[in-house]
Amino acid sequence: MTVGRRMTKNPITVHPDTTVTDARKIMQRERIHRLPVENKKHELIGIVTEKDLLYASPSPASTLDVYEMAHLLSKLTVAKVMSRDVKTITEDTTIEDAARIMADNNIGGLPVLRDGVLVGIITESDLFKIFIELFGARTRGIRATFLVPERKGEIADISAAIRDKGGNIVSLGTFLGENQTNALCTLKVEDITSEDLLECVKPFVQEVQDVREV
Repeated sequence: MTVGRRMTKNPITVHPDTTVTDARKIMQRERIHRLPVENKKHELIGIVTEKDLLYASPSPASTLDVYEMAHLLSKLTVAKVMSRDVKTITEDTTIEDAARIMADNNIGGLPVLRDGVLVGIITESDLFKIFIELFGARTRGIRATFLVPERKGEIADISAAIRDKGGNIVSLGTFLGENQTNALCTLKVEDITSEDLLECVKPFVQEVQDVREV
């Protein structure tokens, strides 16, 4: 799956001379946590986040009164607090690459460009929704986690055993195991009981770590 399928298209943007107060109001109204910043030529020149705006606000310990604070913020523009070194991606970037870039750079969103023009944004919230889908979190079934040997055809054998027992795999994922000789396999299955699931996968797993009906 690529970013183009799950990004928010035509995201709300602000200009560098937008005040911090106005930027905060936009975020609150639209229930968003970051705003790409474009210049008059509609070129992406930065991004401003809720955290940037928070740091820009006077401390509660400040000696300024409420009117002085309001006046100060009315003069402070996004250009003064935005991040200028913006990590960007394109529509054909894979979802996992987008997630890796966010994790590696400790950021919560990535503007999406097409030929240098901003066409979308993908955020942590979008990735959380995909995560829910990958694990079939909204579908009833038996969720199980097994430690399986790292060998070719292992997942195919487990899948075939479940199929032959009448079960239907809703979701399946593999993760790092205890060492290079094994892996964790988490799956959700419907149309099968916990007992039948354990019986049919027993020949293929090293350890059953968790089984629950969800």
